Amino acid sequence: MTTTIKLGISSCLLGNNVRYDGGHKLDRFLRDTLGQYVTFVPVCPEVECGLPVPRESMRLVGDSLDPRLVTTRTGVDHTERMKRWASQRLEDLAQENLFGFIFKKDSPSSGMQRVKVYNDKGMPEKTGSGLFAKAFMERFPRVPTEEEGRLYDPKLRENFIERIFALQRWRETLDRGKTMGNLVAFHTREKLLLLSHSTEHYRALGKLVAAGKQQPRERLYDAYESAYIQALTLKATPAKHVNVLQHILGYFKKNLAADEKQEMLDLIDAYRNGHLPLIVPITLANHYVRKYAEPYLGQQSYLTPHPLALQLRNHV
Repeated sequence: MTTTIKLGISSCLLGNNVRYDGGHKLDRFLRDTLGQYVTFVPVCPEVECGLPVPRESMRLVGDSLDPRLVTTRTGVDHTERMKRWASQRLEDLAQENLFGFIFKKDSPSSGMQRVKVYNDKGMPEKTGSGLFAKAFMERFPRVPTEEEGRLYDPKLRENFIERIFALQRWRETLDRGKTMGNLVAFHTREKLLLLSHSTEHYRALGKLVAAGKQQPRERLYDAYESAYIQALTLKATPAKHVNVLQHILGYFKKNLAADEKQEMLDLIDAYRNGHLPLIVPITLANHYVRKYAEPYLGQQSYLTPHPLALQLRNHV
């Protein structure tokens, strides 16, 4: 893959001193580890809409579905200022062709969910979204988004990063042209990855591709993209992975010796019971793919959906 992955990110997470108190919230995994594979596009809504550093802190007040953004001490309302800036910034970001966005949790501008919204009695309820984050997700509903706080969860981290690399593969397919051949080839490579997330989407997308010649190409590709992205947002579970691993094992029934098959079965069982991380049976599966030159499995995204150096499957 050659397409550069551009990720939007809350600027403070890269160590930039843009927070209301003049500080930052550097996340070293994002900047130093994930940053080796992506290009970040930093965004700080407060600073970019013209507010100074340092500045008075702000919070959301009123209706959680349409809250106001006001300063906590003086009560200055910056809602319209933020919305005007966000509208223009989203148009600029549309030109960046982002593959995802990582937001700062709890921020009244950038928090994705469970942001405090203060009611008319001054009591907070965790029911809101930051003004910019909400506008971004509405403008780009198919772009993967996540909060840095949630990325401390190994499963959520693996899922988010898997999705940005999946989107990279999809967009490179689009760049090669919206032909039936390209769609069939893409779907073939993604089958096991889809199966690890949703049996229903796996079957539905198979039917969509099989009947692809019966509908206009643009509509076909749009429908596939929508369902593909939706499928990958569903969490892969140990039970789903076990199903895929057993599926993989079936491709070697004519190749594996009895002890090789038993070793794989033992590793799958150990993973199922939580004694080993997913990377262990996956590593053996990849070994068998190379050893026996299995062509179908050799092209499956499931076996290497993201760079091994990120060690994402070492913890799930």
